[in-house]
Amino acid sequence: MARKADRPAYRCSECGWTTGKWLGRCPECQAWGTVEEMGGTPAVRTAPAVRVATPAVPIGQVDGMAVAARGTGVPELDRVLGGGLVPGAVVLLAGEPGVGKSTLLLDVAAKAASESHRTLYVTGEESAGQVRMRADRIGAIHDHLYLAAETDLGSVLGQLDAVKPALLVLDSVQTVASAEVDGAPGGVAQVREVAGALIRASKERGMSTMLVGHVTKDGAIAGPRLLEHLVDVVLQFEGDRHARLRLVRGLKNRYGATDEVGCFELHDEGITSLADPSGLFLTRRDEPVPGTCLTVTLEGRRPLVAEVQSLTVASQIPSPRRTTSGLETSRVSMMLAVLEQRGQISALGKNDIYTATVGGVRLSEPAADLAVALALASAASDTPLPQNLVAIGEVGLAGEVRRVTGVQRRLAEAARLGFTQALVPADSGERPPGMRVREVADIGEALRVLPARGAEPGGRQEVRR
Repeated sequence: MARKADRPAYRCSECGWTTGKWLGRCPECQAWGTVEEMGGTPAVRTAPAVRVATPAVPIGQVDGMAVAARGTGVPELDRVLGGGLVPGAVVLLAGEPGVGKSTLLLDVAAKAASESHRTLYVTGEESAGQVRMRADRIGAIHDHLYLAAETDLGSVLGQLDAVKPALLVLDSVQTVASAEVDGAPGGVAQVREVAGALIRASKERGMSTMLVGHVTKDGAIAGPRLLEHLVDVVLQFEGDRHARLRLVRGLKNRYGATDEVGCFELHDEGITSLADPSGLFLTRRDEPVPGTCLTVTLEGRRPLVAEVQSLTVASQIPSPRRTTSGLETSRVSMMLAVLEQRGQISALGKNDIYTATVGGVRLSEPAADLAVALALASAASDTPLPQNLVAIGEVGLAGEVRRVTGVQRRLAEAARLGFTQALVPADSGERPPGMRVREVADIGEALRVLPARGAEPGGRQEVRR
């Protein structure tokens, strides 16, 4: 009979929780399929004290210049990283297939090589010839840019010894495996071992490392959660493959802020930084069109002017359609209910209603509620809103317009782009010089900007301070 101490033990690969029996779901972190057999109950051991090689020093005597950030040559990526890549830092860039991760990192590698920094680009998903074709297309050819196609961890470490790069780009961490660890590439044990070995190599060599990570169908980074804890920076690469806009968000950053967003444009010649991306989200026209309203959204700390469009048509079916693109369906439905009940617009319930944004931008924050409501009201009455008007504010179910964060920053961006009129919640603080800003307390007061609701002669109403 086996003793109790000899019974196999199980450990969760995500959080490290241990148990004496196998479970399909870890009760600690609620992850499925992560409880693995350890082969026996581990004995509790305490490491003895040893003589340290580098004694502790006062923090004021530590050389901070050794970890000064170095620019990547891509301004929008530097914005998210907090100034650039820090020597010894490990960056994990995750995103959906086809969003442009490899194109962006190949461009970063070429720009780093152009500054006389040896750069090693290791691909585990493509052949060297395929990467060369992409490099020719985007102009990423340089003598200091080295390319290797490897899927074995030992070979990757050997390439580091041979090239001695200042920057390593690995595409991707899920395709490399170690011969010393059981399991297929991309498995929990393999990803943990590969990431740990590369992180140790980066810290020892003072080498910056950028890892490409896959995502699951839910959008989470594939592999153990431990991977995100080990690396220094975690970036999320987002974008609709049918649109040109790409966004890089900082989810974790030990060297900078995590509320910065970088904007890029993906095209046939590669990927370029967008210092002023608002032009992608606006439709330029000479005359105002019913059903359109502009707002200013915040992506991290970055204000972006976006356009909301709405169209209402008589429904031919008993249950009218409600279609949205780039907006949350639940919030659009709330605005329809508020307009019908608080704004006294009764024609919306019997019409097919379509709402969308321009340029592939997604508006999920409540600050876009007022613009959505005005676009719907404009479409229902077939009357355009005044030109050069932006609307900012959250709309409650009682019809009140609530304050939102960053109003001054949003108004400053709108004024910089030439907008002269704005609707904002009450008590929103200072406003830019030269911009006529009207504070509204409820949706009824906001709807008065429509010419059909008290317009001046000539069909246009001015928004006064």
